[in-house]
Amino acid sequence: MLITGGLMAVFEGISAIAKDDLVVVTRNYVYSMNTAGWGWIHLILGVLIVVAGVAVFSGILWARIFGVAIAGLGMIANFLWLPYYPGWAIVLIAIDALVIWGLCHGGLERAAE
Repeated sequence: MLITGGLMAVFEGISAIAKDDLVVVTRNYVYSMNTAGWGWIHLILGVLIVVAGVAVFSGILWARIFGVAIAGLGMIANFLWLPYYPGWAIVLIAIDALVIWGLCHGGLERAAE
């Protein structure tokens, strides 16, 4: 899920960078940002999320901690992205929430054994 969410964030970033007019910007919102700039943020976060997903397969604790932290940053970025592309942002927020739950919950039953 972490790798899938990261790839979706990469595609989100590429679409915002490549074609600014693809993203619908609502007027009179509390904050206004450049969509190309946000595209770069999503692209970089997406790459970091994919790296975290690959690192989690190693089973190392720091990879899980990094995965939780970067998925949390992804959730925040997608929350701020809501006025620009709400459907995509909500899906990625849900994926990041499931990833955080899975990384925090996974392994607890193994530790109890």
